[in-house]
Amino acid sequence: MQQEDKDTLRDTISKEIIDIQKQINTLQEKTKPISPDCSLGRLTRLEAMGEQHVYHKILDQSQIRLTRLTNALSRIDKQMFGICIECEEPIGMGRMSIRPESVRCVDCAGLL
Repeated sequence: MQQEDKDTLRDTISKEIIDIQKQINTLQEKTKPISPDCSLGRLTRLEAMGEQHVYHKILDQSQIRLTRLTNALSRIDKQMFGICIECEEPIGMGRMSIRPESVRCVDCAGLL
């Protein structure tokens, strides 16, 4: 992978990390416990608890992606960055620009 491509990916990863951190902060606010003395009706409380469950799932996925992006940023200058861990072929720049934390090429990822 060319240094120019790595620089572009470094910028992309940095921007995505900032966006995900903002998203995580918002989700953490939305997943705070709902107070039982809050003046919500029974059905509204159940709906709020259902939404809260969805927000917890999104929060978990966001935290996992943040970890993967942080790891990708820390190994971007290593020689094996952008090389598939399965077939050891270069991962396409198109895939890396969309999912810079990818460690498998499209073909190998499709086999999972």
